[in-house]
Amino acid sequence: MKSTNLQSLTTDFFEALYRENPDPWQFATSEYEAKKYATTLNSLPRDRYQSAFEIGGSIGIFTEQLASKCESLLSVDVSTIAQEQAKHRCQHLSHVDFQIMSVPDEFPDTSFDLIVLSEVGYYWCWDDFYKAQNLMLDRLKPQGHLEIVHWIVDARVLPLTGDLVHDSFLELVPNRLAHLHSLTTDKYRLDLFEKL
Repeated sequence: MKSTNLQSLTTDFFEALYRENPDPWQFATSEYEAKKYATTLNSLPRDRYQSAFEIGGSIGIFTEQLASKCESLLSVDVSTIAQEQAKHRCQHLSHVDFQIMSVPDEFPDTSFDLIVLSEVGYYWCWDDFYKAQNLMLDRLKPQGHLEIVHWIVDARVLPLTGDLVHDSFLELVPNRLAHLHSLTTDKYRLDLFEKL
């Protein structure tokens, strides 16, 4: 079912969240997150990517790990509070660039051979999701990889669910994307695509 009255979550929502708790999802301490990050990184088929784009880098835990596979990495988030932590955590990584950016209203002009969308898609309403999806496909280089990872347990009311996000990308196979890899656990889904 693709109908919802909920709007995309706002920058103010995330700023308030990080103001109350600098690590609201326990990215730095959760064993679940550590295992998910390792699986996400190990699922990438290439050892190195020339240019990568991470949407929703948060406090930079996965950003620091992803950087090991990238010649250059752009990590964006809507929260200045979260990104200050990320910048501090990754200050030793000169090839990582950080920008405050509200996707899909803002999006880089450059192209990438890897785009990572992790735990972000369900915060958008359908209109914003489709806009973001089209921008990602437009900015992804041919044979570039798109990796998406989302929590699939409905813990609270969000505009979309993780399953809806992933199913919507699978609908683009085989016309616009090739589906390379899929993993579903009791808590999250991971799908890896390649642009045709």
